Amino acid sequence: MVNRRLFLFAALFFWIALAGAQPTVLYEKPSLFGTIVVTEEQEGVRVLRFSRGGARQSLVKPGDPEYLGLPYAPVVFVGLALCAEPRRMLVVGLGGGTLPMFLRRHYPDAVIDAVDIDPDVVDVAKRFFGFREDGGMRAHVDDGRRFIEQAQRPYDAIFLDAFASTELPAHLTTQEFLRAVRRALKPDGVVVGNLWGRNSNPLFDAMVRTYQEVFDELLILDVRGADNKILLALPRVQPLSRVELVERARGVSTAKRFRFDMGELAGYGYFRADVKNEKGRVLRDPEQPR
Repeated sequence: MVNRRLFLFAALFFWIALAGAQPTVLYEKPSLFGTIVVTEEQEGVRVLRFSRGGARQSLVKPGDPEYLGLPYAPVVFVGLALCAEPRRMLVVGLGGGTLPMFLRRHYPDAVIDAVDIDPDVVDVAKRFFGFREDGGMRAHVDDGRRFIEQAQRPYDAIFLDAFASTELPAHLTTQEFLRAVRRALKPDGVVVGNLWGRNSNPLFDAMVRTYQEVFDELLILDVRGADNKILLALPRVQPLSRVELVERARGVSTAKRFRFDMGELAGYGYFRADVKNEKGRVLRDPEQPR
């Protein structure tokens, strides 16, 4: 009898633990660009996806703007080592607001614009992920390309992180788009692009080649534990060795008191793409019918 009771208690505990491990769906709504799904998972972490079972677009721990749950997110900020103290920054692709909220935390005096084409994504970021606008940080509902093309003042840093459910929108990959990005950037600024690598992105080599056609310097960083590649593009010739980038990145994360060492991230999979990638073609806008 005792053994049977122990078995029942163990089974009950197992099912309770299993139920607790299942994510709770907080929000699900079809939008113009896919189905937005918000779940709450272990330790209160909230996850944004653009389809049921789709890739995680954002991980946020409410009340903790320092939390960067996706492996690529801290690597993105290595780009801050390649510009002076940024006063104006642009994030294309809001998601749950992870990147702009982190920037606001550590650059409280900067102007930060976050752009997303989907008004429902902006609403969800505010309702479920703790994103808040203030006098220096604003969310804009607009196409990222149009916003950049109409920019009146240049930025010190531009972060390109706009994904649909599985890939970058095509019009945000072309030479014409990147030329507009360069025009919207200060001469001593930096563009940071988040791309999927070759394993899951057949256009990776073409995207790299297109960056090389537009910018004067391109560094590529691997992301430990993920297939993301982080591109750091400069509108000037500025050769940087792995050691130099590591030192610069470590200096920024130390001065800003990040929870992580950007020097370690900067040195992982570092590659200076100073030779044109012959495996890829230059991506261009489709020709308009005459």
